Amino acid sequence: MNPKRKKLLMIVLFILLGVGTATTLALKAFQENLMYFFSPSQVVKGEAPTNRNFRIGGLVTRGSVKRNQQDLKVSFVLTDTISSVTVSYEGILPDLFREGQGIVANGSLRADGVFVADEVLAKHDENYMPTEVADALEKAGVKHEYTDKHQLK
Repeated sequence: MNPKRKKLLMIVLFILLGVGTATTLALKAFQENLMYFFSPSQVVKGEAPTNRNFRIGGLVTRGSVKRNQQDLKVSFVLTDTISSVTVSYEGILPDLFREGQGIVANGSLRADGVFVADEVLAKHDENYMPTEVADALEKAGVKHEYTDKHQLK
């Protein structure tokens, strides 16, 4: 093999190695940043991860919201009407957050089964429920006034 071809072959191999490494790193970073959605029933069954963040969604159980008067800590129960999970959150809740409303929370599960939310999402009006929540309720066989109206699929 002449020196020119050898040099060209080495350049091609280095380029392929660089592209492969960059692709591997990008896919790994993407996988680590994925947030999977779980319903309260799936969390209670143990299907949700305990070592990474995920999303949980459902309806805020009426009468379950407990606020701490000294700080911004709040806890509430999230249900898909089959199972319930207690959610703990510290921060300002969205304006549209209320009991009986469908919400999605991002966070992680503690060893005692309490979901610690980093973020609570309630970006909807009275005619919209997050698609994940509506689908989880439908799978649970629950007929809720909002499950027929979720349009943003």
